[in-house]
Amino acid sequence: SKVIIDCMSHKVHPKILKIKEIKDWLSRGFYEKNFRQNLQEDYLLRTFLGKKLAQASVESLEIERGRSTLKIIIKTARPALVIGRGGQEVEKLKQSIDKILYDIRPVSHSQERMAVKIEILEVRNPWDSAPLVGQWMAGQIEKMVPFRRVMKMAIGKLKEQKGVQGARLEVSGRLNGAEISRTEWLLEGKMPRQNLRAIIDYSLQEARCAYGTIGIKVWIYRGEKF
Repeated sequence: SKVIIDCMSHKVHPKILKIKEIKDWLSRGFYEKNFRQNLQEDYLLRTFLGKKLAQASVESLEIERGRSTLKIIIKTARPALVIGRGGQEVEKLKQSIDKILYDIRPVSHSQERMAVKIEILEVRNPWDSAPLVGQWMAGQIEKMVPFRRVMKMAIGKLKEQKGVQGARLEVSGRLNGAEISRTEWLLEGKMPRQNLRAIIDYSLQEARCAYGTIGIKVWIYRGEKF
């Protein structure tokens, strides 16, 4: 009985139960034959793009693999920063991605190099996206703004959004540089986290401060999908 209780008490990502029902994987395509190699490529690409586009307000990175193509879908609130003047930044990204792929998978004369395609989608309302709200909160906390003020400002912005029916914000760590770490949270509206039909956008972000790392969790509830 102890094992069962311990297993049931573990927390899981809110998205994992909704995969194939109302949500999809962020990496999809042909992975079967070279799963290990493809997984390594995905990890290196996400790490590289995460650092390269750290200031571009990126909501998500999706990777689609074809037989001979690799498509990367970047959802961002600042598409002009990703594209660059005349598309220069996109071309630089393609060249860097080609180099990463070639270092892992050298191409012989009988093989064709994978064609890399980058698609950029604009997020029109950053306050309707949990990752972007979390990134904004992390940026404010890193600038030494008191965490309670940051949470109240964020929850106030979320209340103004038309499709948002509820929101929950949570921060944990050495808040405001305190000696003992703790967790503080703020809830507004509804948040039915047990309902599989609930459309909940979730994100976990981190703020790197001089006194340690502050974890930030954001839940945004937008109603139910039948």
